[in-house]
Amino acid sequence: MKNLQTKFSLIEPALLAESEKIQAWFTLKNSKYGLDGTNIPGLNFGYNTKETKELVTANRLTLLSHLRLDPEWVAYADQVHSNRIQVVTEGGTYPSTDGLITQIPGLTLGIQVADCAAILLWDSTNKVIGALHAGWRGAAGDIVPMGIEKMLEQGADPNTMGAFVSPCISLRNFEVGQEVADQFPDEFVDYKSYTKPHIDLKGFLKHQITEAGVFQDQIEISEQCTIDEADNFYSYRREGDKSGRMLALIQITE
Repeated sequence: MKNLQTKFSLIEPALLAESEKIQAWFTLKNSKYGLDGTNIPGLNFGYNTKETKELVTANRLTLLSHLRLDPEWVAYADQVHSNRIQVVTEGGTYPSTDGLITQIPGLTLGIQVADCAAILLWDSTNKVIGALHAGWRGAAGDIVPMGIEKMLEQGADPNTMGAFVSPCISLRNFEVGQEVADQFPDEFVDYKSYTKPHIDLKGFLKHQITEAGVFQDQIEISEQCTIDEADNFYSYRREGDKSGRMLALIQITE
């Protein structure tokens, strides 16, 4: 397989720019990247996509090498749009899970998304981190407050926590049926501007994080929309089965 590009575009949370204790990244589509024989262009990390496992594995290994992360020391969630969260102490893939939490330095947590939000949480003082996957099901199922509560059980303190909400679907593009809208508070559903209800996923997630006790100035919400920015992000709503997956990673520095 031929590697066509070795420099990748990544987002690093601004809140962690000066941190020596926590590292975090969110990958972009990197549409110019490709390996011979690929079905989905770009740096696709999803085993649940129309791509071969071999090529997805090669993409993961290439990125981890670029970031100088140990492939054996990465925990991935095998996501099912649930609110199940696991505390992990070693690398590997955790089935039927949409949230991971650890206190282990050097262990990287990974979440895949393509329109849903990846939420990275950290307490650098007490050395606890979390990574959550929140589409509408996870958000409505309270994966965020449940994840923060599980972090507190591991010794985190909301007063010293920070949060990053990745690029995801925006209110303008998040049209839903009434049965989905009914699962969110009215203040986070726009019933007036469009023919059908639209959900403010980012606003709802920020509300949940602040309600859990995290200070607003320690919450970073990306303004970018995965549907609007086809060059930068995969989007399942836009691309369907041709969509890849971005990857969010967080680690307590060894």
